[in-house]
Amino acid sequence: MKEQPYHEDREHLDELLKQFESLKAGRSHSFLDEDAFDKIINFFEEKEQTDKALEAVDIAIEQYPYSAMLLIRKADIMLGKRLYREALDILDQASLLDSGDINLYILKTDAYLALDEQEKAVAILEEALVTFEGEEKKELLFELADVYDDYEEFDKVFDCLKMILEQYPNNEEALYKICFWTDFTGRNEESIRLHQQIIDDYPYNELAWFNLAASYQGLKLYEKAIDAYQYAIAIEEKFDYAYRNMGDAYIRIRKYKEAIEALVKVTELSKPEVVIYEAIGHCYDRLKNYAQARFYYRKASHLNQEDSKLFYKIACTYFNEKQYESCIKQVELALKIHRQQPEYNMLMGECRMELQQYREAIHYFTAAVQSRPKNVSGREALIRCLFVADMLDEALVQTDIAYKVTNSKPVFLFYRAAILLVMRKNKEAIIQLEQAMHVAPKTLRKFIDLVPESLQNQQIVDVLARFKRNKSI
Repeated sequence: MKEQPYHEDREHLDELLKQFESLKAGRSHSFLDEDAFDKIINFFEEKEQTDKALEAVDIAIEQYPYSAMLLIRKADIMLGKRLYREALDILDQASLLDSGDINLYILKTDAYLALDEQEKAVAILEEALVTFEGEEKKELLFELADVYDDYEEFDKVFDCLKMILEQYPNNEEALYKICFWTDFTGRNEESIRLHQQIIDDYPYNELAWFNLAASYQGLKLYEKAIDAYQYAIAIEEKFDYAYRNMGDAYIRIRKYKEAIEALVKVTELSKPEVVIYEAIGHCYDRLKNYAQARFYYRKASHLNQEDSKLFYKIACTYFNEKQYESCIKQVELALKIHRQQPEYNMLMGECRMELQQYREAIHYFTAAVQSRPKNVSGREALIRCLFVADMLDEALVQTDIAYKVTNSKPVFLFYRAAILLVMRKNKEAIIQLEQAMHVAPKTLRKFIDLVPESLQNQQIVDVLARFKRNKSI
């Protein structure tokens, strides 16, 4: 019984097609009205038989030469065949018969865009906006927004969407789109005012609350953003994107426990994602709960085993727990993917140095320095390692190189002074230390960390006391 309407429609369409074939054959008794032709054209288009559809519309126009609807159908088919100029000519004919059909303007817009004549497409739509109201005007504004998007006039995209929401505050498509364009154009203040007005009129519109929150977040007003996200969630408790953004806002203000709660909720509401697991891992990392951090970093790495950064983050948790052997295994996995990454080589060097495997440590620190020759921390690590390994001559050479390539960073003067002191070249060490203190006295800590015993050296103490009296330290 339920299938009967379908069979009736099919039988009716078969009958129309037979009549159409009779008409083509020139049988004078055959007759089809405009609605019948429209159904026949639809049939051929659905079958992707464009030439037959065009033939049908031409025959229909012969029968009904003053039908704007049929002319518009023909123009639409011709656009599909990339006959843009011809389509525009036909649309001009149709507009003389009925200028009130919105499809005229939309198809003309499509034609001008295909011809890369954006200004004409915009002019057509702006003309139409004056003519139409209500739902048709809304459709034209969406069309105009797409035109501006294609031609990278992004502020005007925002303007179109704003106009739609001023008339249709609950339009979901516009609410979804304006959230993106607010972030893209940075027009957060306008978005806040717009969505506050929507919320005043429709307080249970969760998308308006979400957009308001996102705009606050764009201005780094994280507390206000969190409050607005909570309203969105109170209205729609399964609003996963609200939980996601709220988690990010909590991370920004270093409320990691609250961030974890929000992000775990995301995992319950949506499919697993690397970025969410990684963010939860980051929160536990900040809370120094390294075991839990590893758990979530591993979850993320199972979803993307080519992301070397995740292995590196797991390695860092082991390093923080002084589990250097375990750290090395994870860094090796990261290095297999990105051999030249300086951070990975640096961490491997630090592990090897902690295990007193100095030759290996020097190898990795050197690799890091070669990747980023002007990076100060890499140069420092290499010098510290050479120093600890008692390779003082090479350490001294490296301080000279580092000082030159880093545009005379004073930290390397302190390192040079420390090395000279350990080499028992006290006079040179004092001269070097005095020079360093003149340039950057606040960097003294680097010198003391390297040679803490120097504070037992009277000459060193005298130098520091002199600078302290002069309030240089």
